[in-house]
Amino acid sequence: MADLTHFDAEGHAHMVDVSDKPATARVAVAEGWVKMTPETLALVTEQRAKKGDVPGVARLAGIMGAKKTAELIPLCHPLPITKVAVDLTPDPDLPGLRITATVKTAGQTGVEMEALTAVSTAALTVYDMLKAAEKGMEIGGIRLTLKEGGKSGRFEVTQ
Repeated sequence: MADLTHFDAEGHAHMVDVSDKPATARVAVAEGWVKMTPETLALVTEQRAKKGDVPGVARLAGIMGAKKTAELIPLCHPLPITKVAVDLTPDPDLPGLRITATVKTAGQTGVEMEALTAVSTAALTVYDMLKAAEKGMEIGGIRLTLKEGGKSGRFEVTQ
């Protein structure tokens, strides 16, 4: 368990002590998607969804999700987030919406979980807003695509 930082020597879960780490600029980008039928996607792109502006509400939900990450994920540190951007893009080839979240901070630990939570919250909001039209939507592909800053340096998905 030595490589797993959220476990102590006895194997018990604990919050990592970051007090000795320097504050550095950090950024994380995550992505995911919500698959739906072309007809449901048309409700979004033609702004005919009964609950309103699906991308707009999901964008706000993603921002809120990033800000609330430490309240949702037990061992995450509360962070002074300096930027959250959530983008939802219609993709007729999916068909559905592709979601990307970028989160920044200057701190002692990274914002990967905040970016992943932003995408997850946005995707769940899309589902909630469209479930009356289609209950079989699929949420997936949620992953970290970029992380910069801190001791471990840069990570980027290259595909």
